[in-house]
Amino acid sequence: MPSDVRSILVRSARDEARRDGSRTIEAEHVLLALARLDETAAARLLAEAGLTEGAIRDALNREWEQSLAVAGIAVRTGSLPEATPDPDRHPQIGESTKLLLKRAMDAPPKIGGGGMGPMRMLVGILDAERGRVARAFAAAGVDRAALRARAGAALAAGTR
Repeated sequence: MPSDVRSILVRSARDEARRDGSRTIEAEHVLLALARLDETAAARLLAEAGLTEGAIRDALNREWEQSLAVAGIAVRTGSLPEATPDPDRHPQIGESTKLLLKRAMDAPPKIGGGGMGPMRMLVGILDAERGRVARAFAAAGVDRAALRARAGAALAAGTR
């Protein structure tokens, strides 16, 4: 399984974006990719918070339904056809992913020679107070701040 930023973004998150039929790799795709990295501390931390891959997908679906409801559109994601993955599509890095990478690099402790691993990327995701992933955490009933504190402590202890 990939455990460095390049592998996570180029392989796993891109596969998630393709699966969704997306033209861009967004923070939700990175989060799903991190949850699939079973052997990493980041995936274990997510799972301990109840955020398995399936739970994250459910939360993202609830977030989408709730966002559309605010606009007066009632949709149930289970009643919609699934996206058709395009194996020839090569999604590019989206804005939410660029922002999570910047937040990850800026998070203490500053990056040394070890590079950016899954835990640092998770911290970058958890540092977003707005956006689809933050709303999905709320829809899942997850205390994002408490999870961020645990991820920050793991990062400070040297967990990649």
